[in-house]
Amino acid sequence: MNKLKFAIFTIIVLLALYFVYFVTYTFVEPKAYDYMVKHVLTEKLPFDNKKQIYGSGDVILVMIDAKTAEKYRWPWKRETNCKLFEYFIKYAHPKVLVHDSILASLDKDNPESDKKFFKTISKFNNLVSGFMPSLQPWNDENFGKAYDKAFEEKFRLDVENKMTSEPDIYLSLMTFPEPYFQAVKNTGTVSLFPGFINGNLSSYAMDEIYRTHEYLIAYKGRLYPSLALKTFMLMRDNPKIKVTDSYIEFPDLKYKIKHKKTKYQIFTPIKFYKLYNGYSHPKFSAVDIMDSYDNLEHGKAPVINPELFKDKIVIIGANVPAGTGLNDNRNTSISPNHPGADIQATAIDNIIHNDFLKIVPVWLNIFLTIIGMLCVYGVIRFYDLFKSSLLIIGLILGYFGLSALCFYFGVVINVITPVVMFIVTMILAYTHKFILENKSKEKVKSAMGKYMSEDVMKRVIMNIDNLGLGGKKAVVTVLFADIRGFTSMSETMPAQQVSEILNEYFTEMEPIISKYNGIINKFIGDAVMAIFGEPIQDKNHAANAVRCGYEMLLKVKELQKKWVQEGKPKIEIGIGINTGEVFVGNIGSVNRMEYTVIGDTVNLASRLESYNKVYKTKMLISSSTYEETKNFIDVIRISDVEIRGKSHKMDIYEVLKVLD
Repeated sequence: MNKLKFAIFTIIVLLALYFVYFVTYTFVEPKAYDYMVKHVLTEKLPFDNKKQIYGSGDVILVMIDAKTAEKYRWPWKRETNCKLFEYFIKYAHPKVLVHDSILASLDKDNPESDKKFFKTISKFNNLVSGFMPSLQPWNDENFGKAYDKAFEEKFRLDVENKMTSEPDIYLSLMTFPEPYFQAVKNTGTVSLFPGFINGNLSSYAMDEIYRTHEYLIAYKGRLYPSLALKTFMLMRDNPKIKVTDSYIEFPDLKYKIKHKKTKYQIFTPIKFYKLYNGYSHPKFSAVDIMDSYDNLEHGKAPVINPELFKDKIVIIGANVPAGTGLNDNRNTSISPNHPGADIQATAIDNIIHNDFLKIVPVWLNIFLTIIGMLCVYGVIRFYDLFKSSLLIIGLILGYFGLSALCFYFGVVINVITPVVMFIVTMILAYTHKFILENKSKEKVKSAMGKYMSEDVMKRVIMNIDNLGLGGKKAVVTVLFADIRGFTSMSETMPAQQVSEILNEYFTEMEPIISKYNGIINKFIGDAVMAIFGEPIQDKNHAANAVRCGYEMLLKVKELQKKWVQEGKPKIEIGIGINTGEVFVGNIGSVNRMEYTVIGDTVNLASRLESYNKVYKTKMLISSSTYEETKNFIDVIRISDVEIRGKSHKMDIYEVLKVLD
């Protein structure tokens, strides 16, 4: 039964630990990740003194921003965009031009404007335009099948797919208008999905914070690149791709991206960079590019030198925070207002520089957590509270230091989950230790209770921090009880049989003494010394002592009948009781002491017990005890008794009967 209880308890503890781990990992760990990314991991991109811009210099943003919207009223005709694109195709010549935008409908009011725009972008072979997959199924299934087929034939990714299974979450696409579909030569998904990835666990869209990027999406059995991946491929002349459950590989480049494949998506954590005025990459206002185009067309100096963009990756995006419908800010680990185009730029920068985070595998996170938990338990098990607390604090601080160091070097490790598990282990360990210590104390108390009075033991425990020699004066009643003829019985009987008789006798006497608020001070061979009035406070201690002695005599009569039937000798006892002032407290040495009473009162009680032999009586009490109990006892007075050690004679009393 104990094994079953232990098994049930173990299962409950393990389930509780798993629950805490899961909740902490799911809801708290992402926040700790964000903190580390923002304050420890995030690094500055280099500063180009010559061009006076921040960033790697490989990726540059051109943004339709508030400055642009102020000059060119939004929404504008699409032909207005032509100035941007013509600037790059005629003058700037970037390596790749990225259009971070979705075009899903025609401008029916300005069809000629649309035609100019589509004609302009059709000139580009190095333009990557955005498309968006959808979680909703096609409204028109037949149209959807036809569009899927056309989209696959033109834009699918030629890849060696070695994945054991493909994610399946997207059910349709936001469609391009036909002329735009014909004009665009390269596409990449611009979808950004909030969530958290670490090890083998992922939580999706729980806090709407963007931390990851989908370099690949699976759609209807085919793989399609993100805007960032397609940009990289154009930049590197479309290298061969091999995809496994863990990596996107470029065999010819000897380069691969580690990702996490789930049932629905393929994730790679983004390594963010520090922001300057809201952007981590160099950013120019679209209006300056458009004005530069106008100037160049009229033979004037451009506002922005087109040489700045030569052989670079240029992302054209839009972000006007309010009032125009162009707000593209997202909540990321480093900012609650991070422009979507800059997130795309970061994903591109990560891939072209192989600047990715290294995710510690889940088994290693769990292993480190378990090792730490075992250390916490061991420290608490073998050290006192002060030392164990210091060591655990040191362990927690040390782990925080380790995790910070890992993040500093781009290694993502669980930050808060192990610490929470350490704290939970600490609570469990201290609880377990408390239970064990209590069990140990109960065992000690149980064992000590067999050697001393329970009440004395309680007194010792209550004053455990102030134990010492000394005590106080108090009025108590002392009872001595002795077996008659014990010496001769010991000489004629085997020691084991004598021991059995004594044990049975003492076992029967102890509860009687306790019943009347007495404590057994000591066993002296065949004698018992009991105290009434201390440490148990009892104003009727004399009466209770006499009642106790009388009941002891009655119990001995019962035992005599039993022993006779068992062939054992018939024994008698004598009892002496005296009431008076004593010194009660701890007597002995500083290393070994005993709680007892001393004084003339004790000596007289012992003398009275011995006088039972002289007067052939069974219970004698002193005159002081008699005065306290005379109202309910029948006695015979024995007058003028000379007591050894006393200078004058005194009366003593034989108790014949205790009246109810």
